[in-house]
Amino acid sequence: MSEPEFGGVRSVQLAIDVLEAVAFADGELGVTQIAERLNVTKGSVHRHLQTLVERGYLAQNPSTSRYMIGPKSRLLARHAPDDDLVHVAEGPMRQLRDALDQPIVLSEMTPRGALVLHKLAGSSPVEIGVRSGSELTFHASAQGKVMLAFAPQPFRERVLARPLQRFTEKTIISPRKLEQELLEVARLGFASSPEEVALGLNAVAAPIFNAQDACIAAIAIVGSIHGLPEKARAHDVALLTETARQISRKLGHGLGTEQVAAAGRGVRPVRPRRRA
Repeated sequence: MSEPEFGGVRSVQLAIDVLEAVAFADGELGVTQIAERLNVTKGSVHRHLQTLVERGYLAQNPSTSRYMIGPKSRLLARHAPDDDLVHVAEGPMRQLRDALDQPIVLSEMTPRGALVLHKLAGSSPVEIGVRSGSELTFHASAQGKVMLAFAPQPFRERVLARPLQRFTEKTIISPRKLEQELLEVARLGFASSPEEVALGLNAVAAPIFNAQDACIAAIAIVGSIHGLPEKARAHDVALLTETARQISRKLGHGLGTEQVAAAGRGVRPVRPRRRA
């Protein structure tokens, strides 16, 4: 790639980083806050902010000079299909949260890891530091491991060939050891990550499949190591995996072509009558 081409790609990447920083923030952000979060200069951030505001993807509050999501970004969101993953998973996620009173997290698979799409909080006043827009690694998160366990072999090999970052002393950074764990995850149908991302935290995740039998997402119970012990409770795993199956069925997994089309239209497929 030539130097001008590389510079152009880097510019696009920074523009997307700026947009994501504002979109996933809890409130409006100023230029300095964005620059600090992205570890870049305020000048480069300001240039991209101007473009994003002019195109309508961001808006600037005239009272505070801070930035927020703009009308064109909201328009794009409204054009999401009716079978949007968050929309499909919302009901089963709430049922699971109410049954366990633990935070429930929905993540979608990306080339870089497990992207958190949605979180339902439990009743505990302690906030688990996972929010929409954060991206979890394949090797150290329960969501990432369950996605990797059911991913095609060439993709899994590419991920395992990368350097694996150590987050705590319990993070698995040996490709061979991780490969062995992934085989066990595929056998059991769920994964856990006790204190592998952060000390004191654990997660248990199960795979979500689409109509093409591909693992595209994961649903996870997330909590403290005390509320969610290292050895997952059978009751929790049973509720979690059943919830994952419910969501998968809503996406057409395990259904025939005609049933998938009918499910997408909200129509119950007609079964042929048996002859006497």
